[in-house]
Amino acid sequence: MRQEKSGVKNFVLATLVLVSFASLAVAQTDRSKSVSSVDASDRIRRGNAHYAKAEYEAAIAEYRRVSPSARESYAQSLYNAGVCYYELWRTEDAMRLYHEAIAARQSRYPAALYALGVALEDLKRLPEARDAYRQAIAASEGKHAAAHYRLGLLTAYALDYEAAADLFKKAIALSHDRLPASHNNLGVMLALSGRLEEANREFETALSQTHGTLSEAADNLRQCRSLLSQTAKGEHIALRLSETIAGAVTEDR
Repeated sequence: MRQEKSGVKNFVLATLVLVSFASLAVAQTDRSKSVSSVDASDRIRRGNAHYAKAEYEAAIAEYRRVSPSARESYAQSLYNAGVCYYELWRTEDAMRLYHEAIAARQSRYPAALYALGVALEDLKRLPEARDAYRQAIAASEGKHAAAHYRLGLLTAYALDYEAAADLFKKAIALSHDRLPASHNNLGVMLALSGRLEEANREFETALSQTHGTLSEAADNLRQCRSLLSQTAKGEHIALRLSETIAGAVTEDR
């Protein structure tokens, strides 16, 4: 778990753990009527069935049988195979296929760009990860909630609290307020900026939306209330944001 320090305050940022942003490899099917596309759709469906059972090598074999002539489905098959490689901890192979998928759609593939950003983060190639998230946002015409969220985390780690807060707000809006961790992280950014009343509300929202299960929000709320009542004066404050990402991506990994 990564940690950032600012004065006497330590902050651990919460990462996306929503099912709607995980396991995206199996979400798409081709709508084309051509024979090659129908065959590609069948192969993708078979690959998806293997993926659902964590049979990643078998899934890759199906995806890789899709012909480049299938165009959109071919790009999807490359992306799906990349997600499988990622699940197999073969991150470099996953990134290679993400790049191929992105190229096959002339850089207009938000899911693959986001997945690439996640993989780059894993390899600690943060400037490249930031660029991939920005490209995902651009390719989605600004509508990619998960990319805003991940970019918010990286921005927070870089100690740019105001910009990070804006990104978390955007993630909340774009997800139709289905990212409790964004409320928690936004609360930390607000607390770091001295806006404790607003931070308190964000922690309460995160806790409410998770039915009290987001421990970071519970800890943050307790400490924020202590700060507001001034009972924490002189104490070491450690607001927590949470970090767990399973799988690869936005309507993805």
